This record gives sequence, structure tokens and C-alpha cells, in this order.
Amino acid sequence: MRWIDLLRMSSGNLKKRKLRTFLTILGVVIGTASIVVMISLGLGMQQSMYKQIEQAGGMTAITVTGQDVGGMMYYMSYAPEEGEATKYVTDDTIAEIEKLEHVKSVTPSLTMRSMILSGNYYADIQLVGMTPEELERQHMDLVEGSRMPESNSASLELVIGNMVPMDFYEKGSNRGYWETQQLPDIDFMKDPVFLILSSEDYYNAQSGGNSGAFGSEGNAAPVKAPKKYVVQASGMMSGGIDTYHNGSYNVYCDIWTLKSFLQKEYRGKAIPGQPKTQTGKPYKFFAYTNAMVQADDIDQVEELSAVIQEMGYRVSTNAEYLKSAQQEFAMIEAVLGGIGAVSLFVAAIGIANTMMMSIYERTKEIGVIKVLGCSLRNIKQMFLLEAAFIGFIGGLAGNILSFVLSFAINVVTAHGGAMGLDSDISYIPVWLVAASMGFAVLVGMIAGYFPALRAMRLSPLAAIRNE
Repeated sequence: MRWIDLLRMSSGNLKKRKLRTFLTILGVVIGTASIVVMISLGLGMQQSMYKQIEQAGGMTAITVTGQDVGGMMYYMSYAPEEGEATKYVTDDTIAEIEKLEHVKSVTPSLTMRSMILSGNYYADIQLVGMTPEELERQHMDLVEGSRMPESNSASLELVIGNMVPMDFYEKGSNRGYWETQQLPDIDFMKDPVFLILSSEDYYNAQSGGNSGAFGSEGNAAPVKAPKKYVVQASGMMSGGIDTYHNGSYNVYCDIWTLKSFLQKEYRGKAIPGQPKTQTGKPYKFFAYTNAMVQADDIDQVEELSAVIQEMGYRVSTNAEYLKSAQQEFAMIEAVLGGIGAVSLFVAAIGIANTMMMSIYERTKEIGVIKVLGCSLRNIKQMFLLEAAFIGFIGGLAGNILSFVLSFAINVVTAHGGAMGLDSDISYIPVWLVAASMGFAVLVGMIAGYFPALRAMRLSPLAAIRNE
């Protein structure tokens, strides 16, 4: 019997019993959709992790941290830092690391606590100074009309994270978003914004101003108010306060402009957060919070990290974090996929039941085609094709349903923002669609195998006499 004849007979038998076929296929649809959607949730979290690692410098990045500098409000590291730092990260450090083998680039970074004032609002911020190259490597999604800060410019330009508005408080009442659930009425791209480089200096001045009586008695000296710089927001991260990006709480600027401003304002004095002697005098060198090293090959990251660590610095790499995270996500996807697979195996029982019922109803037909010379192999193939049809149609419809459910999940969770992710919470790649289709067909054929064997073993004469 030709394959075209087998296909025609298999599809025709399914059409004769439309309701039963539909209900059996429905079980496969639900099972396939369950597996795909469950696994897509794990893949969505994994995609978000990959995106954040890419924003943090990629797989070839090594974060080099020296002794504490600056004053960080928030700090996120993708891997635990190794080693104890005995040195500061300085310009000499940058030059020394640049000379190492397999180093593609080295860029310094400075993080410090600062303050922004605008209208009737103020906010403590985490100001992060980076080189233009490193800012570009962050892959920030900016709102329309935004741009990165210019390097070595006369004024300090800022890129404001989309969650920074939640850190603002109203002067006088000192009430912020968490008390009022209202964001400040500030257009960062148009309204005048003032920057105080050190929030510590601001609060010391406020305390000194409120304690003027003590200063007059000699118990405390008045503290001079820090200088306010008029700054311009050159850009702002896209998304609302519910959309998390890597660096959503940060304010970014050009590190060379920031360094120039700090050295001018604190000429002859210790810059806040910078190392100083026991007598309070500043050192001649300028220290950075960390340096981002890019290796020329991912295979050299581990060896290069060991060399830098021996130089007296702490190091962390995204590669270490990725290995452990991938193992965790593999377990999560296996558990989620296993939960969904239960539905598909239940559907397999339905397929087996449908095929067995079909054999009982077509016993006489099977006997006739055997007498007419149809081989046992063709009979088995016919029933396996019917089961495969059920699996294929159910898998196809199940994948369509999966895309609909995935879209709905992403819309409801506001494209991952409600879950603290940086991308869609549900992600369905092409390979998952192909794998689920193949799995559905395979389950269908396995479920139809034993009914097909039973059909092969029927006695032709007994089958013909069967009523």
C-alpha cells in the first residue's frame, strides 16, 4: 500500500469520528500549551539575565575593585568578588592593567553620593561617572530626544535612570513617593536642575545652619554650604517606574567632566569619598571606585582575573555568575516543563483510548483489508499515522495557543517590569516550538503503538465474522 493511500485512510478515519477526534486533540492542545508556556517563563527569566549581563559589560568583562572609594547607595554585583584589595584603583592602575596580555580595554568608573535639586524637590542620588566608551557599552534604552553626555565639556550633563524620580522628596514636608504615591512634577529634560557633588556636605551645612547658636558659643563652627552646579539632563532612560533596567536607580555622567569638577571645587582639600592621610590631607593621586576590564577572549577571562587579583585588587566576572545561574535556570525549566508534561501524558492516555476504541469499531474493516492482502506493517503504519495526526494537529494548535497566552502574560506583567525583569517574562524561541511539535507527535505515536500492535494481531477470519 502506498504512503498516499495510508495518509488518505488515516485522515479519513479521523474525520468520521469528529467529536471524539476533537476531544482527543483538545487534550494534546492543553498539554502542549502547558509545556511551552511553563518553559517560556524560565526562558524569559534567562533572557532577562543575559540582557543584564550584556549591560554589565558582557561575558569578557572583569570588574576590578580597589579599596573603598566614593559612597555608594546601591550596589549590584553579578558575581561575588574574590580576594582582598590592598591598593586603590588609580590612573597608574589603569596603565598597569593595560599592559597585561589579552587586555582589550580598561576604563575607570567613579560612584559617589550626590544630590539633585529642582524646584521644590530634592533627592539623594547615586552619581556614576563613566567613560564615553563604557556608557555606550551599557546599551541604555533612552527616551526620544536623549543622547549620551559629552566628554570633557564645560558643563556636567546627566543621564537619569527611569526610577530616580521615586527618590525625590518635597522640601519642607520631606515627603516623597513612598508616602504620597505621587512623583515630583519635574521635566528633567527641560526644567532647571542643580547638582551638589557631595550630599554629605549638603547635610553638614544644613546641620550647621540649624545649629548656629552652638557655633556662636564656640561648640561648633558654621559649615559653608556646598556649591550648586547648574546641570543639564542630556538623556533619560526609557520606561516608567515599574520598568526595571540595569542602572534604573543611577544617574550617569562623563567621568572626565566629573573628575574636573571635583578637583576644581575641592582644590587643596580632600575630595569627599577620596582617600586621605591620618591628618585629613588628600593624597596626590585620584582614586576610582572600580575599573572595567575587557578581555580579548572569553577563554582568557579566568587567567586574567587571577593575574589582576595577585596585583592586590578584588575581581568579579560575569562568566562565573553565568555558570551558576545557568544551572539554576536549567533546574527551574526542568521543573516547569515537567509540570506541563503531566498534561501531555494525560492527553497520551486519551490518544491510546481513542485508538483502542477505533480498533474495536473497525474490527471487521481490519479483517477485510487483511484478506485483501494488506501487510501487517501497513496496518501498523496506518494506526500510527492516525495517532501522529492527532499529535501534530494538537501540537500545532497548542503552539498557537501558547503564543496567545505568552502575549497575554507579557501584557499583564507590563513586559516584565512588574516582576523586576528587564525583558518579557515569557519568551518562546523557534527551537521550543519545533521541539514541542516533535514531542507532541512522538507522544501521539507512542500512545498509538500498542493499539496498532493489537490491530496487527487480529485474526482475519475472526475479524470478518465480528458483528
